[in-house]
Amino acid sequence: MNDTSHGTFDPRTLAAPEQRPTPGNDHSVEVANLTHGSTRHTGRAANVQSVAKIAPYGTWTSPIGVELVASLGGGPVWTTLVDGQSWWAEARPAEGGRLALCRTTHDGTTREVLAAPWNVRNRVHEYGARPWTVISTPAGPRLVFTHWDDQRWYVLDPDAGGDPVAISPEPDRRHGYRFGDGVGGPGGTELWCIRETVTGDAPTDIRRDLVAIPLDGGGEIRSLVASHHFLTGPRLSPDGRRVAWLGWNHPAMPWDGTELCVADVRPDGTLGPHRVVAGGPAEAVCQAEWDGNDTLIALTDPDGWWNLFRVDVTGAERPVNLAPTEHDLGGAMWKVGMRWFAVLGGDRYAVLRSGRLAVLDAKAGTITDVDTEPPLTMWQAELDAADGVVLGVAGAPTRDTAVIRVDLATGALTEITPQPDDLPDPAYLPQPVARTFTNPHGENVPAWLYLPTNPEFEGPAGEAPPLLVHVHGGPTASVSGGFSPSVSFFTSRGFAVVAVNYGGSTGYGREFRERLREQWGIVDVVDCAAVAQALVAEGSADGRRLAIRGGSAGGWTSAASLTSTRTYQCGTVMFPILDPLLWTDKGGQTHDFESRYLDGLIGSLPEHTDRYVERAPANNAGQLAGPVLMLQGLDDQICPPVQADAFMAGLAGTGIPHAYVTFEGEQHGFRKAESIMAAMAAELSFYGQVFGFTTPGVPVLELRR
Repeated sequence: MNDTSHGTFDPRTLAAPEQRPTPGNDHSVEVANLTHGSTRHTGRAANVQSVAKIAPYGTWTSPIGVELVASLGGGPVWTTLVDGQSWWAEARPAEGGRLALCRTTHDGTTREVLAAPWNVRNRVHEYGARPWTVISTPAGPRLVFTHWDDQRWYVLDPDAGGDPVAISPEPDRRHGYRFGDGVGGPGGTELWCIRETVTGDAPTDIRRDLVAIPLDGGGEIRSLVASHHFLTGPRLSPDGRRVAWLGWNHPAMPWDGTELCVADVRPDGTLGPHRVVAGGPAEAVCQAEWDGNDTLIALTDPDGWWNLFRVDVTGAERPVNLAPTEHDLGGAMWKVGMRWFAVLGGDRYAVLRSGRLAVLDAKAGTITDVDTEPPLTMWQAELDAADGVVLGVAGAPTRDTAVIRVDLATGALTEITPQPDDLPDPAYLPQPVARTFTNPHGENVPAWLYLPTNPEFEGPAGEAPPLLVHVHGGPTASVSGGFSPSVSFFTSRGFAVVAVNYGGSTGYGREFRERLREQWGIVDVVDCAAVAQALVAEGSADGRRLAIRGGSAGGWTSAASLTSTRTYQCGTVMFPILDPLLWTDKGGQTHDFESRYLDGLIGSLPEHTDRYVERAPANNAGQLAGPVLMLQGLDDQICPPVQADAFMAGLAGTGIPHAYVTFEGEQHGFRKAESIMAAMAAELSFYGQVFGFTTPGVPVLELRR
C-alpha cells in the first residue's frame, strides 16, 4: 500500500557516504592467489593464471570486451511447441538487431525459418506483442508472422518454404496498422489477433480492436470486438465456442487492473456480448489460458499476489485459488503474449516461482520446484507445454539464456540452443548475491550484488572498489540475478555492481509494487541511495567512486538521483524521461500505452502539476551532483530524443563534464552490435575519467564542459 510518509522525505538529505582515500594506479604487484586458481577454468576462454596481480580496481584488463558483450546481446524469445517441435525467435545484434525465427525439425536439427531481411517484430503497444504463430488449416500448417518494416502479417507454408505472402493490407501511412498476438480462428481459415489503427498524427492517436483476417489474403478484415482501449490477443476454447481476452482502459496500466472477458462465438463467426469473469479496477489478470471448454486458468492478484486461479466461465462458482502462496507467479505484462504458466493437464501446471520452474498440483494444492541439471535459476515468461514436455527460455549466473526442453516424466533436460562458443570462462563471471537492505523508513529493499571478479587481479589491501548502482527500467519491472554480459564487463575490470529492486518493483506482491504510487522520483531515489550507502558503510564500495546508471525509467531515476542527492559522483543516463509533464497524453512526447502511466506514478493532472515540476531532472540540471553521460537512440518512440537533446544542450558552458552519444536507427534500447559496443566503451571511459584511472582497451570519450 502507499506510504504517505514518503511524500515528506526530502531525498536531498541523502549526503555522500563517508569518503575513502582512492589509491593511485601507478603500481601492480603479483601475489599468489589460492582462491582464484586454474581449478575454476573450463577451457571456454582465457587461460586463467595461478597468480593474481594487485592493481587498482577499475584498471584490470579483461577478456570480456565490447565485442563479446555485443555478440552475447541477443537471445531467444517467443518460444512455442508446434507438433512437438521447438520454435523460437532469436535476436541477432550482428544483423542489425533483427529477430530471426528458428525451429527444430523432426530429425532433431535446427534451422532458420526466415532468413534476412525478415524481422519478426511488431509495434503493438510499442513494446511488441507475440509476433508469430503456426495455424492448423485445411491445407496443412501455416506460419503467420509480422514483419517489422511494414508491420503487416505474412503467411508461409513452413514445410514447403517459398516466399511469404502478405495477408494484411498495406496502410496509407507507414506503420498505420500494427498487428500481433494472433491465433487460428474456428475452422483454421482465419487469423484472429490484435489490430492497432493509427488515427492521427499524435502518438496517442491509436484505436484497437480484435479482428479476423482471412488466411488466403482475400476478403475483408472483420472486426470482432473493441471492448477496451487496450487488448490482448484472443484465446479460443478447445471446442471453438468461446473466446477470451484481457482488456483495460486509461489511466490503468495492465498491472493495476485488467478484466478477463469471455464471449460466445456465433455460428457465423461473430461474437456475442462479452462478460467479465475475473479482474477489476484493483485486480490485474496478467495471463489466462483454457483448460477445458468451460474453464479458464488465470494468473491474477485479488489477494495481493499473482496466483493461479480456476475460473468457471459459466458462472457456476467463484474463481478458486489453486495453491495460495505469497509469491508472485506472474509479472508485469510489458509485452502482450508473455507466458508465466502453461497447462500440463490433469490439474497440473508449469509455473514460475522466484525465477525457477515449478509444477503446481491443483489437487494437492502444492507448488514444487523442478530440479534441473545443470541448475537453471532464471526462467523467463516464455513457457509452453505439451505431452508432459515444458519448453522455455532459461539461464543461470554463469550460463547464457537458451531454449530449454524439460521432460517432466523423466527429468531429462535438452538445451536446444547451445551455449555460445565465446561465453566467458566462469572464473570471470560474478556470482550474484541476493541482499536485502533497509531504507530510511525501515522498509526492505532487495538487491543483487555483483562483486569484482577476475582471477588475474586483486585489489590493493584497504581499497574498496568503485560501485555502479544499476536501476532497472519499467519502473514496474525487476532485475534478477542471472548472467549479464554488461555486468560482467564491469566486474571483470574491478567494479562492483548492485542491481536494486526498489519499491515499485514486481515480484514482491502488490503492496510492494504500490510503494511507488505517486512517489516516483522519491521512493526509487531513496531506495537506491540507501543501498549504496549501506555498501559503503560495510566496506564493499568506495564512497568516493559511486555511479548510478539506468535506461528508460531507470534513466529517470538515475537523473533524478544526480539532481536531488549528493550520493553519487557521476551517472550514466540512457534513453530517459527527464520532463514528465511532456511525457503524458497532454505533453505529446510519448506513446499511447504509457501516456497515462504517470497518473499512478506521480499523480493526476492538472491538480498535481507541482509534483511534475519539482521532481523533473530537466528543471534541476543546475543541481547535478557530478558529470553525466547520456546515451540515446534517435528513433526512440517511447522516450523520444527531444528531452535528452534539451537536457544536454543546457549543460553547455556550465563547467559540468558531460558527454552525449546518440545512435542512428536505434529505438528504445540498443539492438545493433555496433551500438552496444559504442555504448559500453563510452561508459567505461566515462567512469575512468571521473574516478581517475586508466581504462585500457577502449577509446577515450570526449567530455565537454
